[in-house]
Amino acid sequence: MDWQFANLTKICLDHRSRQQHQCKKSLLQRIYKRGSCTFIIFLYIISAICPVRSVTFNDTNQDFRPKKMKLIRAHLARINKPSVKTIQACSCDMPYSSVYFSPDGDIIDCVPSHKQPAFDHPKLKGQKPLDPPQRLRGRKTRVYEENFQMWSMSNEFCPQGTIPLRRTRAKDVARAANVQTFGKKIRPVVRDTSSNGHEHAVGYVSGDEYYGAKASINVWAPVVSNQYEFSLSQMWVIAGSFGDDLNTIEAGWQVSPELYGDNYPRFFTYWTSDAYQATGCYNLLCSGFVQTNNKIAIGAAISPTSSYNGGQFDISLLVWKDPKHGNWWLEFGNGVLVGYWPSFLFTHLRDHATMVQFGGEIVNSESSSSHTSTQMGSGHFAGEGFGKASYFRNLQVVDWDNNLMPLSNLRVLADHPNCYDIQGGINKVYLGACKCGDPTMYEAYWKKAGQRCSVTMSGFQSLSYFGDAKTLCWFMEKKLEDEIRKLHKVAGNAVVDARHIVVGTGSSQLILAGLYALA
Repeated sequence: MDWQFANLTKICLDHRSRQQHQCKKSLLQRIYKRGSCTFIIFLYIISAICPVRSVTFNDTNQDFRPKKMKLIRAHLARINKPSVKTIQACSCDMPYSSVYFSPDGDIIDCVPSHKQPAFDHPKLKGQKPLDPPQRLRGRKTRVYEENFQMWSMSNEFCPQGTIPLRRTRAKDVARAANVQTFGKKIRPVVRDTSSNGHEHAVGYVSGDEYYGAKASINVWAPVVSNQYEFSLSQMWVIAGSFGDDLNTIEAGWQVSPELYGDNYPRFFTYWTSDAYQATGCYNLLCSGFVQTNNKIAIGAAISPTSSYNGGQFDISLLVWKDPKHGNWWLEFGNGVLVGYWPSFLFTHLRDHATMVQFGGEIVNSESSSSHTSTQMGSGHFAGEGFGKASYFRNLQVVDWDNNLMPLSNLRVLADHPNCYDIQGGINKVYLGACKCGDPTMYEAYWKKAGQRCSVTMSGFQSLSYFGDAKTLCWFMEKKLEDEIRKLHKVAGNAVVDARHIVVGTGSSQLILAGLYALA
């Protein structure tokens, strides 16, 4: 059974074998000399031509000397805040199955919104988060929320008036080079050079005034070879030169063993007003981003993720400038406001952005004679196409009149094309359901493979089948769940529990019946 995705505007990041060479032109020079390209980008893997040395991640090499521990404790006291409720990973029983939620082991503290780290800033002392701004023109006011993070799958959330703050622990800070650099880019990022260890493959627009950007970003779990490297897919809203005055607002997903202590893809934000030098940080690890949402934890693990030749999952993000107060707001999915970056954090971005980028970034910590094995995106060739290469889709920018506009002159650029590449175009994409019939009939296969498969219908719902030694279940969105609750008595012994999950014999027939009823 196939469903058609018609005329999707996409980006996919790709990998191609090329002869190894050094990039001698600056990124800026090549950005402004490239011609236009079409609107689909497939983001890429590491080229097989690059000499690779893989390093195993070891989290045990941490320095807990008394002097450093004193600094770490003082830092933790600044960024962790008193909570009214704490949510931890738990093992939860349900009919016919035992499901373990939040395997990332995160601890989520529900912190009063006016006591979050942002309000340590002198300009925000004693204040409270602002009310939601006026929506963009043409955007629906109806908000549809969905669970996409591991910690929230237990259906435990923070109460109104609080925000979920991922607790930082001593071992997290100890992995950083020092306390001062924790929560910041691993090293200063100068975007117009190819010699600083950061490698990018991006699609971009420039030459106009931009007041925001929107994209749906395909989520994968790329392999990161050691704790000093990361891999991410994100969008950048940029102003200023690529010198010391660079202003950026960034959002997407990231795998960073150093920052989080694992290899899960995690929802993240970042900002800087001085080219990653003294200002800015990830997530809520400094006084910057003001969170207003009580159900999304910035820095928490994303679930599900995409699988090769199987289910595809993406997250939709929108950043735009509120014309009334000048703050830059972040929206997730279908109208869910996450929070905002106050305008006073920036210099150039107090007015508007001059460039928007969509793409991938990795850190290569190896010497010039070898190259990291860290993957970008899915870790597969872009030429392999949808379901195999990572993508961005539905790319848009916000104009001066608060309208979302399609991109008119998207260009693509890889600053290390010998290892990571990017490809653009417009395409029709066809996505099929699992080719395994009833997944419950193939339990042994799924247990062995440890894989998942899913169906995604554009603008409708997505559902994913997971198989492991203990669990056979489908994760659903609200509309589908409501329909299946009406049907479940007529299909095997499948049941639906409070966590939007259907399990048991006949589950796939039940899912397909629900889809048919909604079609």
